[in-house]
Parts: sequence; C-alpha cells; structure tokens
Amino acid sequence: MADLKSKDPRSAPNTLQVDMVSKSFGGLRAISKLSFDVRERSISAIIGPNGAGKTTVFNLISGLERLDEGTITFQDRRIDGLKPHQIPYRRIGRTFQNLRLFSNMNVIENVMMGRYTRSTAGFLSCALHGQRFKREEAEIRERAGYMLDFMNLYDLRDSKISQIPFKKQRMVEITRAVASEPDLILLDEPAAGLNITETKDLIDTVYKIRELGITILIVEHDMHLIMEISENIVVLNFGEKIADGTPSEIQQDDRVITIYLGKEFA
Repeated sequence: MADLKSKDPRSAPNTLQVDMVSKSFGGLRAISKLSFDVRERSISAIIGPNGAGKTTVFNLISGLERLDEGTITFQDRRIDGLKPHQIPYRRIGRTFQNLRLFSNMNVIENVMMGRYTRSTAGFLSCALHGQRFKREEAEIRERAGYMLDFMNLYDLRDSKISQIPFKKQRMVEITRAVASEPDLILLDEPAAGLNITETKDLIDTVYKIRELGITILIVEHDMHLIMEISENIVVLNFGEKIADGTPSEIQQDDRVITIYLGKEFA
C-alpha cells in the first residue's frame, strides 16, 4: 500500500480524459466546459456541494446521459457516443448512490450479473442451455465466488439481498462492479449511510480494489475519507471546475475552503 501511495500519480499515463464537456437540462447548465484527467491505477475523486454536477459527470462517463459538447476518452478511445450497455464492454464499472441490486436474487447471483459482460456464449447456446452456456455459467459462478471471498463476503453468498445489512449490500454492489474486471470503476458515494467503522472498512476495500490494477474515480461527501485515500481531486461548483490537485493543494485552496470545505480542512 505504501509503495503505491508514495508514487506520484501524475507520473502515470492518463487513462480517462474529459475534455471541454458541457451538459444542459433544459435551461439548466449542469456541466460547463469541464476538463480533467484521471491517471492509470490512481485513486481520484470528484467533490463539491450538492447540485455541483458530480453525478452528472458519472452519468456522462457511463453513457446514461449524452453530452452536449466536448469529448470523453478512455484508453485512447472515445466513449461519449456509447450507450449504457456498451460501457461495461469497454471495461468501465460503476456503483450508484442508491443501491441497484436485485432483491429477489441472492448475493452470489447479484455478483454473477457483473460477470456476464465477459461471457462469449451466443444467443442460441444461452436459449437452449447448450454446453458452451453451461460451461460459462459454471465459470461465472466460480469467479463470482472468488470475488466474494476476496471481498470477505463469501459466507453471505446464498443469502437474499433483502436479508443482509445495508453496509453488506453496499459491498455486494461494489463486488459486482469489480467482478466485471473493469480497468476503471466509478464509485458514487460509497460511504453514504455507513458509520465510522464501516467507512474504515470501505477504505481498506478501496485499496484492495486498486491493488488489482483498477483505476478508481470516486464521488463522495465524506471529506475525511477523500483526503485520506485520494491522490488527485477535482472540485466542482455549479457545474464548473474550480480546482484540480492533490489533497494538500485542495485543502489550501481559498476558493474551495470558502465554497465547500470550510475551516475544518484549512
């Protein structure tokens, strides 16, 4: 862990590039000419007041919203024209602030859903439950079990989602995203609803994910968490970038302190 944190993330190549991106909803300018880069295998964050446009940025990256202008490039390929179901095939995973789990499924079945982007079985084989489908289904279940074990959730594999605590549900959603083997994962307020102990566990989880070689971009309001784990932070206010730098630089930015952080982090 220390070795990874000691390296300057700015020396790594860019993996995600957001360039002069704008998005409006009717007369509301949600994002205005936003540009920032995310370095490969870094832990980066987007912060800002409510309504700053943070989740809109995630929706633009993940194809849930179409940008009005600008470009979004991932691993040197434009992704801003892709539809939501195409984004996971570009090796981008995502979680949501409001959990999006299948409550009628158990834990391992939810995690398996994240693996189907790696499936190569054709429609006919799936429809007829052919040998290729059965083989891949067994491999997907095995891999999902491995990911649950990696995330310390294996004992819950057969539990219904509705029967496990909220914190564990949050971890299942993160595990499902990681199970798709993304190169980039977007974590949308992963600490929401967690207590101090659970947030510390989340920090350990984020580091474990990065050790897999996954780049992490987080939207979060818990500033103690963000300042501890992030290597670069983008600050938004009313859809505009007002700062972009290391945690130390962000904590010394007078405009960020005035608009968002307050004196606690000054």
